[in-house]
Amino acid sequence: MNDRLIATQRVTLIVGIILLGIKFIAYFLTHSNTILTDALESIVNVVAGAFGLFSLYVAALPKDENHPYGHGKIEFVSAAVEGVLILIAGLLIVIKSLYNLQYPVPVHDVDTGIWITAVAGLINYLLGVYVEKQGKLAASMVLVASGEHLKSDGYSTLGMIIGLGVILITNWLWLDSIVAIVFGFIIIRAGISVIKSSMAGIMDEVDYPLVKEIVVILNQNRHPECIDVHNLRVIKYGTALHVDCHITIPWYFDTRQAHDEVDRLEDLLAANTEKPIEFFVHVDPCIPESCTICNKQDCAVRQFEQQQTVEWTVENIMLNQKHFMETQQ
Repeated sequence: MNDRLIATQRVTLIVGIILLGIKFIAYFLTHSNTILTDALESIVNVVAGAFGLFSLYVAALPKDENHPYGHGKIEFVSAAVEGVLILIAGLLIVIKSLYNLQYPVPVHDVDTGIWITAVAGLINYLLGVYVEKQGKLAASMVLVASGEHLKSDGYSTLGMIIGLGVILITNWLWLDSIVAIVFGFIIIRAGISVIKSSMAGIMDEVDYPLVKEIVVILNQNRHPECIDVHNLRVIKYGTALHVDCHITIPWYFDTRQAHDEVDRLEDLLAANTEKPIEFFVHVDPCIPESCTICNKQDCAVRQFEQQQTVEWTVENIMLNQKHFMETQQ
């Protein structure tokens, strides 16, 4: 999988370099701030693509003594760098365009610029759709960020083409800077979004959709010997997942039986998750209060009848306490 991700990012970088050259040719032909906006964003694409490629190489390195959880976090750092670069590009575009509103620069060969920009924008968008899809399939923050950036570049290009078309028809040269300012702020917003997503990964923010996916798997594949699951934590390391949780099992199980139950849980989640996954499972013995939610019918030491089955949810499975009938959330 890592080889495919690296190959995808390598293609993204090569295409980005080619499009960068094409867009600057269009700018020098037209001297349009709108086209310069597109060209500056392509510089960000290339720099971010290069760092993203490096981060994928690092993330693919095996675990070692200094990095027992692997190197996957570098992907979030890479995405954060890309977000900052996008933000800086947007700010530079706004600043230059505001300057040129006061001190305008003649624009020419707009029709040629439109065609060149349109071709480059279409390539960017199609590549972005593909890269984002591959990133989501592999849970790679680097590729998802690259894909979203390329798609936003494509959307921006469409708006820029419309603006250039209006300039070509009306000869309102000041509109060139206005269009550039508008899309400069759109680019700034995209940069902030990428930064927020990457910081969520770096800070181990809860991924609620992912936790919900795990909860559904556990609810649909209950095992009588696993009385309860609680204190569930999921941490993302690039494309890999690390899962911590506590399970409650019958107090009279020996070490081998407890180990078998842990293995069963790990095999269940691994079989239903496309991402590489690592587990740290803490085993708790049941207590009399557990009988009211226990599905194990052949228990010889049961003290209370089962009264209900706890439906695990995103909210209650993350609590650091065993579930009993009166504490179900």
